[in-house]
Amino acid sequence: MARSHLTLAALATSAVPGLDVVQARLHGSSARTPGAHGAFDSALLIDSDGRTLIIRVPASQAAETEQSADLVALRALTTGTRSRLPFDVPEFVGQAPLSGTRAIVYELLPGDSFDADALTGHAGVSGSIGRAIAAIHGLPTAFVGTAGLPQQSAEECRTSTIELIDRAAATGYLPAALLRRWELATDDDSLWQFAPCVVHGSMSAESFLISDDAVSGVLGWSALSVGDPARDLNWLLASRGAAGETAVASYAAARQGNDPRITQRAMLYAELELARWLLHGTDTRNQSIVDDAVAMLDGLVDSVHTNTMHPLSPKTGPILDVTDVENMLAATPRGIPRRDLGSSMHTDAYNLSEFGPSEFDDDSAGSADSVGGAASDTTAGPFADDATGPIGTVQIDAGPATDDQAATRSSSE
Repeated sequence: MARSHLTLAALATSAVPGLDVVQARLHGSSARTPGAHGAFDSALLIDSDGRTLIIRVPASQAAETEQSADLVALRALTTGTRSRLPFDVPEFVGQAPLSGTRAIVYELLPGDSFDADALTGHAGVSGSIGRAIAAIHGLPTAFVGTAGLPQQSAEECRTSTIELIDRAAATGYLPAALLRRWELATDDDSLWQFAPCVVHGSMSAESFLISDDAVSGVLGWSALSVGDPARDLNWLLASRGAAGETAVASYAAARQGNDPRITQRAMLYAELELARWLLHGTDTRNQSIVDDAVAMLDGLVDSVHTNTMHPLSPKTGPILDVTDVENMLAATPRGIPRRDLGSSMHTDAYNLSEFGPSEFDDDSAGSADSVGGAASDTTAGPFADDATGPIGTVQIDAGPATDDQAATRSSSE
């Protein structure tokens, strides 16, 4: 059962010594749908100084893992590092232990959240997004290693991609045409000639807060690492906003075009989200997910056979046109377990009038719903992993399958 805003407010006063909460309300899925229970129980709080905070308590083991990694990343982003970024990053305020997990309090960042199509439907916003991503990729890499966060070389990125493809092939569900297509991309040495950099790692439309037609904040830093910058761009290629290319162009201009194959790697990563979805289904023994993934993989094969442009590598084939991309996006589940854990929790797009009279006024001191009375309602239930779908796929290219292309990596070798 989701925790009430009063219980969460009481937890916040425990997490932040001296905090005087005067108003509180639920935030996120529980606020939109009474009784809903998403990845986090969360509430917006206003203290006696007028400061707005957010408190979040994980509602699953996956959410706990996500929040813990996010906290490590935020601590690694020191004041000096943050000063290099043209936007705000969430600020950790305090934490309190709670039944095997913990409640975390952050300062609320200003800005509004939008979906990918809306973000890339405005040239000014799209340009700001491209520059924001470029700023992250331009950070010095030393702090990542100092914080003990993951670091991958270009070759290690390639190797991990091959391992993912091989795991998907081992399920027996991966179409031979896609296996061959992805193998050709990983065999293309020129595709993997890039300089690893600091990457956000779980970038999506929900990562951005927008104020005055510009990026004002970036959320969801749990996958911060040094790796392939293409991983932060595939969500842009999936958008259908008219100014989507502006974001990519702004990014390339800010990075001085030093990675000419980045878009093709981003498309490859987007396609591989279908493989990840398949593996999620097989790993959890969920046949409905497996069937869904197989249907989408088959649809991908059918689609790429009808197009003739922009290959991932010189030997692969065409990409999807706009109509095919839209059809694929419409059929693809949104979000994957790693990315779908409350990335839009810090927006300040709310109406203060919704709070109403403060539940913490003196005349409510004797109520059973007061902070003191609710503080005991802190028992967390057992964690259970959420099952969600992959991110949207994007421009796809592959040539028609032949008998030779039906061979697996092992047989071709």
